[in-house]
Amino acid sequence: MTKKDVLELKRRFKKNECTFTKLCGCYVDGQKNIVVHIQETFLNLQDEEFFKYLEIAKKTLSGTIGNNLLELEFPAAEENPGGRQQFLMGLKDSKLKNTDLLDRFYQMIIDSYDYVGNYLILIFHDAYDVITRTNDNAKLDESEEVYEYLLCAICPVELTKPGLGYREDEHRIGARIRDWVVSPPENGFLFPAFSDRSSDIHSVVYYTKNAKDTHPEFMETGLGCNTKKTATEQKETFQTIVKKALGGDEEKSTQIIMEIQENINDMVEDHKERSEKDADPIVLTSKAIAEVIAESGISQELTQKISEEFEEEFGETPPVAEHLIDSKLLAVSEQQKEKKELVKQVATLKQKLVEKESASESPITDSANAMEDDLTDMDTVIDSGDLDDTDADASDPMANAQALSAYDVVLKVKPQKMTQITSQMINGKKCLVIPMDEDEHANVNGVTTLI
Repeated sequence: MTKKDVLELKRRFKKNECTFTKLCGCYVDGQKNIVVHIQETFLNLQDEEFFKYLEIAKKTLSGTIGNNLLELEFPAAEENPGGRQQFLMGLKDSKLKNTDLLDRFYQMIIDSYDYVGNYLILIFHDAYDVITRTNDNAKLDESEEVYEYLLCAICPVELTKPGLGYREDEHRIGARIRDWVVSPPENGFLFPAFSDRSSDIHSVVYYTKNAKDTHPEFMETGLGCNTKKTATEQKETFQTIVKKALGGDEEKSTQIIMEIQENINDMVEDHKERSEKDADPIVLTSKAIAEVIAESGISQELTQKISEEFEEEFGETPPVAEHLIDSKLLAVSEQQKEKKELVKQVATLKQKLVEKESASESPITDSANAMEDDLTDMDTVIDSGDLDDTDADASDPMANAQALSAYDVVLKVKPQKMTQITSQMINGKKCLVIPMDEDEHANVNGVTTLI
């Protein structure tokens, strides 16, 4: 199921396009008892309720495919009579009109869903008349098929926070009445999956709001599917494997992981440039990950160890390369590179200043003007004017540059001019005023100005 498929379904969740035929559900308390049942003709709901339920349906198909939306396949045994897939097929075909099947469905979730607290189970039935589309995405009048499906949402029900409020009946401020409120869904599923604009009865699309807490027990026991890790879980598992293999040196492990991240990212970017827009993503097998790790300069022994752990952990479901990319680590790596380059440039400029001072009788502060072009290349104007000791250490060029970059305006004037500078309000704005004689010149960001 692709992002395009998901969007096609969600676009229909609007007042004038929605075709949900039935809405059923039950409210479960903290002791796993059913408190109340829901059974409604969806299109007959009052507008306020209609839109709230519609919002829950949209949330159950939200997020990123591979991270919040996972496509789970049914094992062959579950497609036999008595299996979970066969049960869901019967529930779908009943159009949620069979009370016994609904009660079995609710109990199936209650028995398999590990949750402490109250929650609401909702299940929607819909029949979508899939209109044929041409290659240029234009709609035709004829229908390809009727995609009949169930959409289930499991929503926590929580007490509102305590607080003060206006008690209108008593005309005073008092403790606010706390209500049980339905929250957005934490988990849910779509059955059957909608793949290539067609029904796929061999798969279910599983939704999880929290990519780190997916309730795998519900995937396996409730839906009868093999569990699958989210992209977030795959990324964290992979980093744990590398850190474990490299031992307790945290700094070294982090540095090597960042190098591996860069290699994987380069591989993905190169694949995107060379491939067509809808090309299949790169799948990282244990052999492929070994090649990536080897490029990071890790010994053959450690590479083999990581590769074996990787194979044991991911087995027959190797992750997509993009799922292992940590954007935060890549950003940190880029910052480190920029910092190293800046330190290198500052060291070079410092050496040039020393050399110029040796070749001239003028002090470094006077020769700084001649270095202005070099400093400007760093996108930071570093003047050699006096700095307060609290801003930077003059002996530390890096600290000096960082301190100067904190100011919007940096001035360097001759000592005799210091006493002439005044602050005045001009047109409602605070201004620095520097008197200039007719024969005096000013240099602003490398541009000589005649005053």
